[in-house]
Amino acid sequence: MLTGKHVVFLGGDARQLEVIKSCIQMNAKVSLIGYDNLQSPFSGATQRELSREVLQQADILVLPIVGTDEQGQVSSVFTSKKLVLTEEHIQALPKHCIVFAGMARSYLRNLCQIYDVTLIELLDRDDVAIYNSIPTVEGALMMAIQHTDITIHGSVCIVLGLGRVGMSLARTLHAIGAKVRVGVRGSEYMARAFEMGLEPFDLSELSERVRDADVIFNTIPALVVTAPVLAQMPYDAVIIDLASKPGGVDYAYAEKRGIKAILAPSLPGIVAPKTAGRILASTMTQLMIAAVDKEGSLQ
Repeated sequence: MLTGKHVVFLGGDARQLEVIKSCIQMNAKVSLIGYDNLQSPFSGATQRELSREVLQQADILVLPIVGTDEQGQVSSVFTSKKLVLTEEHIQALPKHCIVFAGMARSYLRNLCQIYDVTLIELLDRDDVAIYNSIPTVEGALMMAIQHTDITIHGSVCIVLGLGRVGMSLARTLHAIGAKVRVGVRGSEYMARAFEMGLEPFDLSELSERVRDADVIFNTIPALVVTAPVLAQMPYDAVIIDLASKPGGVDYAYAEKRGIKAILAPSLPGIVAPKTAGRILASTMTQLMIAAVDKEGSLQ
C-alpha cells in the first residue's frame, strides 16, 4: 500500500490513467498537474498547478513516457497549458523523492543527478520493454497491413535489430508466414536469428538485402536506412520505423524516391493505451512499494 505517500503526476497521455487508478486504489494521496481537460475526473485525485510548493510535498513524481524535452517542456494530452519542469522545480523535490519517466533526455537526467534525486527510466528495464513489445508488434503489423496492398504472409519482411522489440516482431512475422530477414551486428545475434529459423545478415550488407523487400521494420535508434540503402529499394516498399525520434531513416531521400517511410514511435500508447498503462502501473507500483518498504526499514 501507498498510504500516506504523495504521488504527483505531471503531464502524460492515456497510459497514465491506469497508473493513476492504481495509485488511488493503493491509498496514495494523488495530485494531477496538466489534467484540467480530463473528461472523467478521478475521485480521490486533486487537480493542482505546477509549483515548487506542490513538488516540495511529493514522495513520487511521475512524468510522461518521453519525460521532458531538452528545454524541460512536459507534454500532456489533457491540457492546452504549457508545462515546463525547471531546475527550481527539481531542486524543490525532497531528497527521498523518486522520479519516474519512460525515458529521460540529458536535461532531466543531469538535473536529477545535480540535486541527487532518484530517477527511474522505465523503458530501460527489460520487463517493461519486453511487455511493451507486445502492443508495439501489434501496432507495427496494423500499420504494415494498412499501408501495403499485399498480405504479410509470403511477403519479404526485413527487421533491423534483434533487441527486445525486434525479437518479438521477427518471431511474430515468421509465425504468420512472412519471409523474415534480420539485420544485426554481432555473432551472438546472428546465431539467435538462425536458431529462430530466420535469415540473418550483417547490417553492412543492408543495401544488397533490400532489393526485393516489401516491408522494412527498423528498431535501431540510429541512421541505418541511409540514402545508398534507399536507392536499392523497390519504390513500392514500405518502411515502418519503430525507433525513437528522429528514427533511423533518411526521410528526405525516402520522400524524394517516393518510398513510404513512417516514423511510428510510442505505438503502445497509440494502439493499446489501456494495456500499455497496465504494464506501467504494475511495474511502477511494485517499485513504489519497494521504495516505501525500504524507507520504512531505515527508520
